[in-house]
Amino acid sequence: RADIVENRYVGMKARGCYETPGGTIMLKAHRAIESLTLDREVTHLKDELMPRYASLIYNGYWWSPERKMLQVAIDDSQTVVNGKVRLKLYKGNVMVVGRRSADSLFDESIATFEDDAGAYNQADAEGFIKLNALRMRIAANKGRSPLED
Repeated sequence: RADIVENRYVGMKARGCYETPGGTIMLKAHRAIESLTLDREVTHLKDELMPRYASLIYNGYWWSPERKMLQVAIDDSQTVVNGKVRLKLYKGNVMVVGRRSADSLFDESIATFEDDAGAYNQADAEGFIKLNALRMRIAANKGRSPLED
């Protein structure tokens, strides 16, 4: 159940109470499959785009070119999203208890970081961390600290 106060397009606030058990279940299952089949950056980008997409539809812009453009990106992201999800429903909660997909990106042999057949070398992480922190080191050398005392 969602009990929210919405900011309507015309400027007023409106209170709404919504119950969507079927939608809640389907969304939980879909997101579980996406967690297996989409890579991290695609997932993050999709999560950023969805509020804009929802806003366009909510405000009546279904036929707009910007909604159509976002639709192409969303549809493309979903081409590999398929599989099966097992859910447990209990007292209003939806819990994922299993998931699988032929297009899963999860590889248990790599995810263990131990016997990964050479897919992950811990020495590589040191170089990545140094390179990833380069912008912060440059700022610190210029006397700019991201943290205030």
